[in-house]
Amino acid sequence: MNAHSPSLPGGTWALGDLTVTRFGYGAMQLAGPGVMGPPADRDGALAVLREAADLGITHIDTAGAYGPRVTNQLIREALHPYSQHIVTKVGAVRDQQGGWPPARRPEDLRRAVHENLDDLGLDSLDVVNLRIGSALGPQPGSLAEPFEALVELQRQGLIRHLGVSNVTAEQVAEAQAIAPIVCVQNLYNLAHREDDELIDELAGKGIAYVPFFPLGGFTPLQSTALSAVAARLGATPMSVALAWLLRRSPNILLIPGTSSVAHLRENVAGAGLSIPDEELAELDKIGR
Repeated sequence: MNAHSPSLPGGTWALGDLTVTRFGYGAMQLAGPGVMGPPADRDGALAVLREAADLGITHIDTAGAYGPRVTNQLIREALHPYSQHIVTKVGAVRDQQGGWPPARRPEDLRRAVHENLDDLGLDSLDVVNLRIGSALGPQPGSLAEPFEALVELQRQGLIRHLGVSNVTAEQVAEAQAIAPIVCVQNLYNLAHREDDELIDELAGKGIAYVPFFPLGGFTPLQSTALSAVAARLGATPMSVALAWLLRRSPNILLIPGTSSVAHLRENVAGAGLSIPDEELAELDKIGR
């Protein structure tokens, strides 16, 4: 961590033997429109990554499918050699229409891991999440075959730690029965709280939970309730949503994404917002 950086909200968490800041950065938005192709402002994208490092962020979330391969190459240009830990995802690729078709056969996963290593300039990936399910969310079914393929790559020394993404609680348990995991990355926010029980269970085991879409899928009524609390606190809805997530459980790690240095700073400041108990009780009702 940069010795001159301000302390980040939430402190740190251990992903296995790796210590990361609970406030991280998600690199998806650094690619072009629709997460395809290069960014319109390459220098701006590199500046965001360097600002994340200057702020002391040590958890960078990415995937080879972003671009594809664009964000990983930007991360390498901006940050290599790394003082951060890079967490990547495999299990999907991009098609010509900008879709995210699954790619979970063992040979697909081997190719994805090697592409990540090449693009990031690494000999071993810190954390690799296996993404299951679809764009519609988690889907039931066994993840054993693709997860075992990643375990084999871990045995070969190409991966340090494993995680799962877009999964059901049953799939989390199935993965844990095969090999240790250090994180679960799922959709979760004030409005979507289906994983409440899973979060608490993982916290008891020292496993991180990384929510994506911190403001995704709110109904107009829920957005109105969040905006009202934010207005009373003199904050933005995004700030309130991030601060609530950090307070929800100590194992929650944040990876909000942005392609703007100013917005990155706003997110860091917002996540440190103090939420009084009365407002916290009101927020807790949103997803219930």
